[in-house]
Amino acid sequence: MTDLVSHLLLLVGGFGALYFGAEWLVRGAARIATYYGVSPIVVGLTLVSLGTSAPELVVCVMASLRGEGGLVAGNILGSNLANIGLILGATALISPLRVADRVISREVPIMIVITIFVFPLLWDGNVSRGEGLVLLLLLVVYVAFTFITGEEEVEEILHEVEGLAAEPEEGPHLLRNLGLVMAGGAGLGFGGWAIVEGAHYLTVVFGISESVVGFTVVAIGTSLPELITSVVAAVRRQADIAVGNVVGSNIFNLTAVMGGAAMARGFAVEQQVLELEFPTVVLISIVLWPVVTTAKEVRRGEGVFLLIAYISFVTWLGIGQ
Repeated sequence: MTDLVSHLLLLVGGFGALYFGAEWLVRGAARIATYYGVSPIVVGLTLVSLGTSAPELVVCVMASLRGEGGLVAGNILGSNLANIGLILGATALISPLRVADRVISREVPIMIVITIFVFPLLWDGNVSRGEGLVLLLLLVVYVAFTFITGEEEVEEILHEVEGLAAEPEEGPHLLRNLGLVMAGGAGLGFGGWAIVEGAHYLTVVFGISESVVGFTVVAIGTSLPELITSVVAAVRRQADIAVGNVVGSNIFNLTAVMGGAAMARGFAVEQQVLELEFPTVVLISIVLWPVVTTAKEVRRGEGVFLLIAYISFVTWLGIGQ
């Protein structure tokens, strides 16, 4: 019992360390980069975007290096399912979410295509370094495409970077921001280790497969910061970009996170991922298309549907174990 409690506390502490680590790292790095003349657009498309996927990236790279491939695939797919079912569902339940035209016409279709594209890479039960490189190159193409064609994204990025890089009138404090970067990196490192260690304990003690732990416990934990942020924004009636953020996060998870984990060390994929978890993510990604196109918003009824679908699948998956 003592070991169980200590490992559960390790998991909770790991989630907290990941959240604050990503926040501090991105904030400090953004301030330093803008001070030295790096374009805000470049900062936004790299550091800010990375910050939202940093928890999943760190956990998956560490799990991959430890040879726990089920945890990698489970976390990535579980995070994508949680983003759509849990985050959009809960947020829309509070306040209907308006959907920008660019999200309907471009980003949701891109997300669906990339999701389906990943399937052949998983089919043989292994994601190699070469396939990881392909995913990272796909990320570069997506970022370049966004930079070239996305005027609305540029405005959002500029606004977000201005908030991150804001400094007192007396000027930037380089040492303080370097300290933020170092503390953030340490937080990410500890958080990733703690979560992988805690998750591994659960798989051994309870006999649960790595992919199920990654798909449920770890995925929900790494998605909590986005969930809290989106819910608070919905309460304040400021969650209009929630759908775009979720879709962008899903794209980054499939390209940056999966590609980075594979480049660190090729990882194996459990059969359950191919037969159950991946098809579920594909299905809910496709379902999101008519949801956002019907009235150019995610309404409360649709939010209830997404939330029930998510809870039902996770519960069924847990009972099946």
